[in-house]
Amino acid sequence: VQSVVPATPAARAGLRYGDRIVEVDGKDARNWTSQQVSNNVRGERGEKVQLKIERAGSQAPLYFSIVRDAVPLPSIRNSFMIRPGVGYVGLTGGFQHTTGEELHEAISTLRSQGMRQIVLDLRGNPGGLLDQAIDVASEFLPRGQVVVSVRGREYNQPILYRSNGNDTDDSPLVVLINRNSASASEIVAGAIQDHGRGLVVGETSFGKALVQRVFNLPNGTGLTLTTAKYYTPYGRSLQRDYSTGSLYDYYVRHDDDNDANQSSKPAGSPAQQPTPAPTPHPPTGPAVKTAAGRVFYGGGGITPDIEAKLPPQTALRARINEAAFLFTRELAAGRIEGLENYRVEKMETGRNPRATDYPITDRLIEAFRGYLQRDPTLGIQPAQIDSEMDYARLRLRVEIITAAFGGDAGGRIFIENDPQLLRSLEAFPDAKRLAESIRNGSSQS
Repeated sequence: VQSVVPATPAARAGLRYGDRIVEVDGKDARNWTSQQVSNNVRGERGEKVQLKIERAGSQAPLYFSIVRDAVPLPSIRNSFMIRPGVGYVGLTGGFQHTTGEELHEAISTLRSQGMRQIVLDLRGNPGGLLDQAIDVASEFLPRGQVVVSVRGREYNQPILYRSNGNDTDDSPLVVLINRNSASASEIVAGAIQDHGRGLVVGETSFGKALVQRVFNLPNGTGLTLTTAKYYTPYGRSLQRDYSTGSLYDYYVRHDDDNDANQSSKPAGSPAQQPTPAPTPHPPTGPAVKTAAGRVFYGGGGITPDIEAKLPPQTALRARINEAAFLFTRELAAGRIEGLENYRVEKMETGRNPRATDYPITDRLIEAFRGYLQRDPTLGIQPAQIDSEMDYARLRLRVEIITAAFGGDAGGRIFIENDPQLLRSLEAFPDAKRLAESIRNGSSQS
């Protein structure tokens, strides 16, 4: 168990960070994958599931009877003041029925805390309901401005969807996207970019903008038929071309691995290992020109105004992630000699951790080194930790804060140190000029 969501059946039953599920309803789960555990734990609302747990520091196994219930999954996973005057909203959980309402509430709360600038994080957001994309864009665009248009053979002319905003926020705005921002999140980012309302930072988005209908067939199957496509306010096609490759290429690889890697290497650099999902190439056309004189290209997602890529997730970092979790499991149980004060008696949710809470000291790092040396199966040598010391410190901090204060608090630590987010904060002077031009009724960009 890497995190327990507050106010859920698991939390109410008493499951904790680091608990190891060894049986589900009497079935041995020791060799199951995470997906197998999830499939067996889930079930009908109101039914019970019996879990046998191994907990660090407990001599005997623990048994839990959990009544299954609906688990709320909000669209906004994190919302906080990341700097004085700068609010952060992590809209990463899709566009659901409550998304617009969640965003309005988050912005209102951040305003009350002194927010004057805002980062809207759409990274990894797969999309969802069109009406919620309109509501999200309406938080930033004046009433009546076009958010998106739909074009297809069955329409004589494009169908325009406009902002319904009344209490529109005019704070300087930066929108974060990445290769997995798709559909409704691309609609929002494209509308913000076309109207010059804010700056888009990150990676070229996924490029998914199909309007589809499902036709039920007699044998119980269905046919999904594409009937139209989404376009940005100034007519850019958001849809990436899918006619020249396989379904795997479209959904997983995005583009040719070698092409993507070669294009980012300086001449004469050594060959790099291909990545499974490189950032899509920026769209190349057709070009559209906005009222502000900015030129954008359609046909392949949203290209950011400012490119910011994450460092590659290496095999070493993946091993550090696992080792940090396993070490923290022992640390939070008070089982690391000399660091018993890091024992977590009970997870405390609803409080932001202070810098003095569970600090990553040199003594803790030395204990982590010793833990790695005692367990060679983790596959990390001391010299390797030295080469990734900053990352190791960050992962340990994220894990111990997650154990003590919950997944949202741990996620916040990671977000505050995210390279793409830090780059977005540097973009606010330009975003401020854009916001001022909007307030002054100007089209300067």
